[in-house]
Amino acid sequence: MNFLYRLEATVLGPVGRFLDGAATPTLARLVFLATLATFFWSSAMTKLGEGIGGIFAPSAGAYVQILPAQMEAVGYDESKLGPIADLIVLAGMWAEFVIPALIVVGLFTRAAAVAMIGFILVMSIVDITGHGADAATIGMWFDNVPDAKILDQRLFWVFLLLIPVARGAGPVSLDALLKRGSA
Repeated sequence: MNFLYRLEATVLGPVGRFLDGAATPTLARLVFLATLATFFWSSAMTKLGEGIGGIFAPSAGAYVQILPAQMEAVGYDESKLGPIADLIVLAGMWAEFVIPALIVVGLFTRAAAVAMIGFILVMSIVDITGHGADAATIGMWFDNVPDAKILDQRLFWVFLLLIPVARGAGPVSLDALLKRGSA
């Protein structure tokens, strides 16, 4: 048995050391860019209002996506929701642009990854309670069906984001550049 462990250490040890170093946080950010950042940016684009001022005046669809029950209660007229709702929707839209960008460029990466995890949790709660996601969409862990859009997928998303929370951005990042510059 010891022979097998030594063989494994000899063959896979270099891979482990490579991943233990700077590669893992950098690769995690690259995987985030390739999969989730583009997902969130596309979602944020659907929330922009008309023209250049749309960044400050979200679309009616943004209100429906972020505050579905409240919009239904006011007959889908966002002007009846008030300034707090406007701030919530604006913050949600901006978060979908800014937080992924911070992770991708590696700036305040740990805080951005924690914020992204929080965003995913809030998004999941809104999908379940506000949009009425059905049981198949919500899914269940340990059920031998690994493709539910909420519990299964988002658990992988959160796990991916735990890498930069734990390890930072890695050497190819603005965090690393700014740390070198201040040393």
